Amino acid sequence: MNELIEAWLDTYRAAGRSAGTVRARASYVRTLARELDPLTLTPDELLAYLASRRLSPEGRKSMVVALRSFYRWCHRRGLVDVDLAAELPPVTVPRGVPKPITERALREARARADEETRLMLDLGARMGLRRGEIARVHGDHVTDYGLVVKGKGGRERMVPVHELLEDRLGALRGWAFPSTRRPGPVTPDYVADRLSRVLPAPWTPHSLRHRFATEAHDGTMNMRAVQELLGHASIETTMRYVAVSRSALTDAVRAVA
Repeated sequence: MNELIEAWLDTYRAAGRSAGTVRARASYVRTLARELDPLTLTPDELLAYLASRRLSPEGRKSMVVALRSFYRWCHRRGLVDVDLAAELPPVTVPRGVPKPITERALREARARADEETRLMLDLGARMGLRRGEIARVHGDHVTDYGLVVKGKGGRERMVPVHELLEDRLGALRGWAFPSTRRPGPVTPDYVADRLSRVLPAPWTPHSLRHRFATEAHDGTMNMRAVQELLGHASIETTMRYVAVSRSALTDAVRAVA
């Protein structure tokens, strides 16, 4: 079964999908294969398996995407008689509420942090980088126009460097956060762990990105610009990151004749 799964994953690799995407897709199918034989399941058995999983809406949607891709591939090659991909239901992910970290909490986290962690905090809160993008910041990525960031799916974007980070990023030579265990940068999990140690409850590393999105939108009222800076494929995703201020809501009501 492992060879079969690897052959399916080659379709992602051939398409140039990121290693993270390949790992995520593989994990769901391998989890299924450890418990059941994917090639002998009936539609009802597959749906019962999916219903039994305790997953967040996002995780459930990701699992359905992976299984749909796998079974569509299997059906095209005659490995299964029924296209089980067609049996999998669409999954709706409820729109999340933006949770930008407060200025007070950010100041508290920066006060707790050492120099390395403080830079991680600022890359998230002042430039909107994901934890994996923070981990891979390199001096060669700093240009006269900004920081070249390689995001999800290998998509690159240019993020102007915040004025408070110009000196630190301009002085970079090599990785901003080199690993002490192997050649190359630290892992995204390392970044998340360092940030989580200094962030006060209930704030998370991702709330830094929400803070950036909210501040960037409040300063420009340009959702498309914020979308580009965050590296989102869909503006609907960006909207889930931007918290509307109370003053803006009050102004909207007052504007009604």
